[in-house]
Amino acid sequence: MEKLSLLTTERSNPKTSRLDEMSISDILKTMNDEDQTVALAVREVIPQIEKTVEKVAAAFRNGGRLLYVGAGTSGRVGVMDAVECPPTFGTSPDLVKAVLAGGEGAMYVAVEGAEDDEALGAKDLADLQVSSQDVIVGIAASGRTPYVKGALVYAKSCGATTVSLSNNEDSLISHYADIPIEVITGPEIVTGSTRLRAATSHKLILNMISTTAMVKNGKVYQNLMVDLNASNFKLRERAKKMVCTITELDEDKAESILEETGYNVKQAIVMILAEVDKEKAQTLIETARGFVGRAVKLASLEVGEED
Repeated sequence: MEKLSLLTTERSNPKTSRLDEMSISDILKTMNDEDQTVALAVREVIPQIEKTVEKVAAAFRNGGRLLYVGAGTSGRVGVMDAVECPPTFGTSPDLVKAVLAGGEGAMYVAVEGAEDDEALGAKDLADLQVSSQDVIVGIAASGRTPYVKGALVYAKSCGATTVSLSNNEDSLISHYADIPIEVITGPEIVTGSTRLRAATSHKLILNMISTTAMVKNGKVYQNLMVDLNASNFKLRERAKKMVCTITELDEDKAESILEETGYNVKQAIVMILAEVDKEKAQTLIETARGFVGRAVKLASLEVGEED
C-alpha cells in the first residue's frame, strides 16, 4: 500500500504555510485563488470523462445503471449527484445510485473502519446485483481507499464498466478501472483536507457525467429539463414556463394541457407542436427514444406521408 505521505493530496501547500497567521480576508482570497485552479485541472481530463459519458449513456439505453462508490467525502459527493437525478430528469432512484462505505448513516456520521474494508466494497455491490450492463465509478481522492478498490475489483469480475476518479497520479484504483480519471488538483489549503479542492473536482466531474449522459438520452430539450418530476409548486411553475417558452402559448392554455398530461412536459410540448392528442404524443416520444425534437419531426414526416 502506498504511503500517504507520498501522495500529492497529502503534501503541504507552500502558499498556506502560515495560514494560521493570515487575516480572514487573505485566507478567503487565497482559497478563492486556489479554487480557480480546479476547473483547469478538470479540463485536462475531459477525454477520460468523455469516454465515461459514452459508456454511461449506452448503459442507460440498454437497461444499465450508473453507480458511484466512495467513502467519506468522496462517497457523499456521489450521494449529492445521485439524489438530484430523479427530480431533475424524472428518473428512477435506482438509475443513478450512490454506494457509501458504512451505509446511508455514513452520510452524516463517520463509520469507523468502513473505508478500510475491501470485502465490504465487494459485498455492497454484490447486494445490488451488479451486472455487465452497469457502469461503476469508484471515487477516492487518495486513489488508495480499500473499500473502493474492493468494489472496483468485484465490478470488473461481473463484466461491468469500471471507472476510477482520484486526485493522484498512477493511483492504486486506476489499475482496477477500464477508464482511470486522475484529476491533479495538488496540495490542499489545509494539508490533507481533500474535502476542499479534491472534492470540488469530484463534484464538477460527476455533474458532467450524469448531466451529459442524460442529455444524450433525451432528458433535455434545447437546454430545458423537460423530464423533470413536477412534484411541488416551484417545479409545476417551471414546467409551465418551459411549455410557454417552447410553444409560445399563454399560461392558462399551457397549464390546461399540462394538467391533462399530469404535468408531463414532454407530452404537452409534442401535443402542441405536433398538434396530436396525448396518446399519439406518447407514442411519438417512445418511437423517438425520448427526444422531443425527434418526436415532433416524426409527426411532421407522418403528415407528409399522408399528403
